[in-house]
Amino acid sequence: MGDTGDTIGGALAHGLAGKTVLVTGASSGLGAHFARLYAGYGAHVLLAARRTDRLTSLKSEIESAGGKATSHALDVSDPASVDALFGDLQSGGTVPDVLINNAGIAHTALALKTSEDEWQSTIDTNLSGVFRVAKACAAAMVAAGKGGSLINIASILGLRVSAGLVPYAVSKAGVVQMTKALALEWARHGVRVNAVAPGYFETEINSGYFRTEAGEAMIKRIPQRRIGNLHELDGLMLLLASDASSYMTGAVIPVDGGHLVSGL
Repeated sequence: MGDTGDTIGGALAHGLAGKTVLVTGASSGLGAHFARLYAGYGAHVLLAARRTDRLTSLKSEIESAGGKATSHALDVSDPASVDALFGDLQSGGTVPDVLINNAGIAHTALALKTSEDEWQSTIDTNLSGVFRVAKACAAAMVAAGKGGSLINIASILGLRVSAGLVPYAVSKAGVVQMTKALALEWARHGVRVNAVAPGYFETEINSGYFRTEAGEAMIKRIPQRRIGNLHELDGLMLLLASDASSYMTGAVIPVDGGHLVSGL
């Protein structure tokens, strides 16, 4: 038992050193947290997002802490932007070992009040954008003759629903099924595809909501009676990115304080 534990612990602690990890949506929230996490474990982190000014600040922060990061402009809803990023990486001889497919947006409105633009922009970013980046990254891995780990950031709203978030829930449900379909197709190439389905975690975007009456009522429905702390995603994110999970693909794993198993 001790030898097995040491092997797994070593893979998590040291298996990312020297690897290249691409994080989309890295300018804030979960993406910025994941970037700091992997950089802290010795990975070269490729920071990708639309808000390049924030990437510059995060890059400086990571480098000041002794890590390695580069920043890259990326709009996942624009196929030309995705092509440009991977073209630049290819010309520089860089092929990611790990992709954190995190970029996403959300519009809050009841279905009858949801505009065509809100629907389309959410689907194009959260679903089509995830596919574009996954496809481009897997193609680069296959062309280089190596495997890799793709981690799609889904949501518990891809598995159950909540009012006022129809486009978001539909897009994340699509990510769940996409993860399984891509895992099936790409396993033969050594490319693993898994998804994390976070519950409610406080970030700069949603922090105010959890202090409202509706937010407090929602927290009471979570079996653990609290929202998550970002560091509580770290163990799973390290596992899926490392060789300790080398026989895992097509998995969709919730991290939600038991929210999905709460009573109806």
